[in-house]
Amino acid sequence: MQTLGIDFSGANPLTILFSVFVGFLPGFAWLLFYLKEDIHPEPRRLIASTFVLGMASAAVALIAETVLNIGVLPVLGIARLSVISLIAISLIEELAKFGAAYISVNKSPYFDEPVDAMIYMVAAALGFATIENLGAITGVNTAQGAFISSIFHITSLRFVGATLLHSLASACIGYFWALDIRDFKLKKYIYIGLAVATGLHTIFNYLIIQYGNLMYILVFLSIAGFFVLSDFEKLRRKII
Repeated sequence: MQTLGIDFSGANPLTILFSVFVGFLPGFAWLLFYLKEDIHPEPRRLIASTFVLGMASAAVALIAETVLNIGVLPVLGIARLSVISLIAISLIEELAKFGAAYISVNKSPYFDEPVDAMIYMVAAALGFATIENLGAITGVNTAQGAFISSIFHITSLRFVGATLLHSLASACIGYFWALDIRDFKLKKYIYIGLAVATGLHTIFNYLIIQYGNLMYILVFLSIAGFFVLSDFEKLRRKII
């Protein structure tokens, strides 16, 4: 989770508007991509509300992670960047995104096709990722001469990195959520989806911490993306 200590003090209005606009770009771009996978488009109002709840869920996750890092891990003697802590943080974020999507659409009459579960999970995930993007972008020193190039550099990295990761992990939850609904709310599928998403998220964070090599990350996300798009196709054809 990117620290959400967003601070625009000292920045002029144009800088603020530019930062916010660019911060939203990765989430909107990926959202448009995924929406094309739905042959029966969802109501824009419901997509928007799910996106906004996803943004709110980032604050919930931040609080939970703060409690984890300050109050739980030290007591248990667990290092903040250990595998156990990475798993815990990943699970917190995946639960937060799932909660946002569930609250937004679970009782909606428009939530009526298998692929919808993946669509709404992705919408919530991209709302969550957008808050992280804003946190990352507003950490750039507005006084430096290369401000604009720095903003685009960070945005580009997050477009093919964290933002994509959030959408892919949540799409996995959406796929298993669809299986859960098909099998009359057999809860084991939700648990499997959360486990898969948490695993993807943990591996992604581990690769960044251990290697910091964009190539490894791109290969990993490309493989995950292949399976996620395959899941989209399965749900679109209703063969699950």
